[in-house]
Amino acid sequence: MEGDTFSGLNNCTTQVDGKVLQTFKKSFVQVQNILDQNRLLINEINQNHESKIPDNLSRNVGLIRELNNNIRRVVDLYADLSSSFTKSMDVSSEGDSSGALKSDGKAGHKRHRPGT
Repeated sequence: MEGDTFSGLNNCTTQVDGKVLQTFKKSFVQVQNILDQNRLLINEINQNHESKIPDNLSRNVGLIRELNNNIRRVVDLYADLSSSFTKSMDVSSEGDSSGALKSDGKAGHKRHRPGT
């Protein structure tokens, strides 16, 4: 499964530094591990809720806190990934000016958004 997830990213290695790509892969693996853990937490929370046993219901308070913290970690990881990706794209395009020839002889054009 991991190979399928990252096969599209591997095609971008000419544009993105290999170190940055490794960082992306590491972050995606971390996110997947947290999401897997969340699935287990949710299952346990549901079982505890259905049992209606007071101790199990009390335990859910801590499990829900852990779940919320995990969700925050996933959000932070995605925010870091977004920032890293933006920075890597900015760095990879710094040497290109609109219409300039790259070292491979092909014209490099920056995308211009309407209204900017």
